[in-house]
Amino acid sequence: MGDYLDQALVDFSGYIAADELYDGPFCVLSIVDNRTFRRLMYEVLDHDPTHEDIRRFFRRFHAILDARGLILYGITTDASPLYPTPITEVFGDVNHQVCEFHTLAELTKVILKAVAKVRKTLAAGLPPLQRGRPSKATRNSVRQRKRTQKRIADLFDHRHLFVQHHRTPAEKRTLQCITRGLPQLRTLREIMNEVYRLFDRRCCTYTALGKLARLRWRVRRFKTVGRTLQKLFSPNLEKALTFLNDTLLPSTSNAVERGNRRHRKMQKTVYRVRGREHIVHRIAMDMQREAQTAGREQATNSLHLQRTG
Repeated sequence: MGDYLDQALVDFSGYIAADELYDGPFCVLSIVDNRTFRRLMYEVLDHDPTHEDIRRFFRRFHAILDARGLILYGITTDASPLYPTPITEVFGDVNHQVCEFHTLAELTKVILKAVAKVRKTLAAGLPPLQRGRPSKATRNSVRQRKRTQKRIADLFDHRHLFVQHHRTPAEKRTLQCITRGLPQLRTLREIMNEVYRLFDRRCCTYTALGKLARLRWRVRRFKTVGRTLQKLFSPNLEKALTFLNDTLLPSTSNAVERGNRRHRKMQKTVYRVRGREHIVHRIAMDMQREAQTAGREQATNSLHLQRTG
């Protein structure tokens, strides 16, 4: 680890991403440089992590930075409650960014759940039909039932339009058509538009917090929508706007999530990577491959130049 850290911390950016990966009875804690995408440290636990585990893990990394005279400017994590207290105790008032992707994922999940609730309400209001061919007296009920079923199907097929960030003019017209007579769904789409505007890099955190305060006041006015969008009042949403004051602070923890996805993919092909010792060795091999990436690229480029003359 000493030689690897000396090489990985040569171009340390000062911004890291931390995350935990659960693998059966084990948990892998990881710290990755959030700009160079290099894994800097990891630890495999045989139990679910606690504040004390996170605090000890961060103190080890803090000692590594102090020994090399490096400074940490920002840290990005998901919305887990494991991190705020240890970060404050170990790193002080360093910028703590909650991952924008995780925050938006929670909000979009709530919006889609509200759309599904409207579909269930429409389905519950379908007029009952008698068996056999409809009579003249029940033809209107049959037509109404078919129209409602068509609307329910359209709301399901185009549910992504309620949370999609960028939409074409045709998709906007489709959304207007399927929400005709359902003003609460149009309100949800407008609120989602305001949420996306909060993360605009052209404004600072103070301006975004002002927008968020006005959005929360607007949501409180709608009783039904207000009960649905309780996630808007979470303090994690305010922490997700920290990156607006620092142009170098990444807004997501994709650097560490990418390593976790690579670990999951590796487990599908190497089934025996289930014990603690095997997990430690596989991650060490992955880090060793990362350290040799520059040499492999240099060798490949040299071969290509030699081949082309």
